[in-house]
Amino acid sequence: MTPREPPVPTLEWAFDVDAKLGPLEDHGMTRAGHRRIIPVVGGTIHGAVDGEILPGGADWQLVRADGSIDVDGRYTARGRDGVLVYIHAVGVRSGDPAVLEALLRGDDIPPDRYYFRAALTLECAGHPELERSVYIASYIRGADSVRYRAYRVG
Repeated sequence: MTPREPPVPTLEWAFDVDAKLGPLEDHGMTRAGHRRIIPVVGGTIHGAVDGEILPGGADWQLVRADGSIDVDGRYTARGRDGVLVYIHAVGVRSGDPAVLEALLRGDDIPPDRYYFRAALTLECAGHPELERSVYIASYIRGADSVRYRAYRVG
């Protein structure tokens, strides 16, 4: 009898998000570390859910000693059908310190110059099938926005 191997995961496009961001709030060095909060003020979602990103969410960041950022984004989308989707993104943005500083200034930096990925969990009473999967996302940071493509891990 041969041991069974676990299936190799696949990636399937799930949705795209274009989130508009408010001004960075730098809380400085707290007991948890260098805390920054970036409000989510709107945007769009397209794919498994089509609709809008609602204002009121944020990305609660911790800046590491090397300049890398621990991402903890939490926000809500409303689909065209009126259903609410809570999205929680946990990830990391890292790269050369000069590139990270340029991103902070709002410079347009090609996404292949830095690493920006997250694992996503979704909560949605109206579409419970969205809750039954794991998602990962690849991001692009703009001066006042963040765009990402999310993939369902199959």
